[in-house]
Amino acid sequence: MHRLPAPVAAFVSLLSVAPAFAQDAAMPAPDIAVSGSAMLISDYRFRGISQSDDRMALQGGITLTHKDGAYAGAWASNLSGWGTFGGANMELDLLAGYKRSLTGNLALDVGLTWYMYPGGADKSDFAEPYVKFSGTAGPTSLTAGVAYAPKQEALGRWYRTGADAVSGTYTHPGARGDNLYIWGDAAVALKGTPLSAKAHIGHSDGNRGLGPNATSVAPTGAYWDWSVGMDAVWRNLTLGVAYVDTDIGRREAAYLQPSFSKGQDGSGSIADGAILLSLSTAF
Repeated sequence: MHRLPAPVAAFVSLLSVAPAFAQDAAMPAPDIAVSGSAMLISDYRFRGISQSDDRMALQGGITLTHKDGAYAGAWASNLSGWGTFGGANMELDLLAGYKRSLTGNLALDVGLTWYMYPGGADKSDFAEPYVKFSGTAGPTSLTAGVAYAPKQEALGRWYRTGADAVSGTYTHPGARGDNLYIWGDAAVALKGTPLSAKAHIGHSDGNRGLGPNATSVAPTGAYWDWSVGMDAVWRNLTLGVAYVDTDIGRREAAYLQPSFSKGQDGSGSIADGAILLSLSTAF
């Protein structure tokens, strides 16, 4: 018999426990609600840039929400390539915040995300506060947000070029930088079908260069990312397809090579457009 790839096998096991959580959800709502999700995706893109070397990623998260609106949670994904994540080759995000309804269908969400890279890339850890507004208008859901990470070593330009990173030569060790990200999301449910159309656009503005582990939140200093796609929902499963791209050109990113390429071989770019396929479950 053929064995399933490890990420697929792990995802299937998560699907098998989802019904148990669904049964618990039928009980009277407690003061603290637990929700979560798991996803298998063909490529993990963070703000348009591949974090998994254009390969499959297994992701999952869990959130505890108090009835008054406070929440805390964690989310994780495997990583590969793109500089030297090292250690567990894993991203672990811890988050906490507060969400409350305003007028009508409008809600305000204020919080902080702590991005962590356990076991090898601690200098790449950084904190990023955010504010976002979300609302609905008929079948349309809209979200607009701003995230600002104040000056931290993880966001500084430690390497002038990708070649410096490969040789292990720090150009500006200990440098600190900040980062601003503004984004908007929209989703429209198609009446009478299990389908929803979705779109995203975001703009990053931060340090131009590579951080302490040869990665960066905004490697070219300022750039746009966007995506368009479609989701199909069946029970607690969602099958998604999306096209993701950025305005980072090959010439603009040349100084980042070879870090900014699949397999770190200097060819191609991990910010090129790509079609992503995903399968997710929620409880």
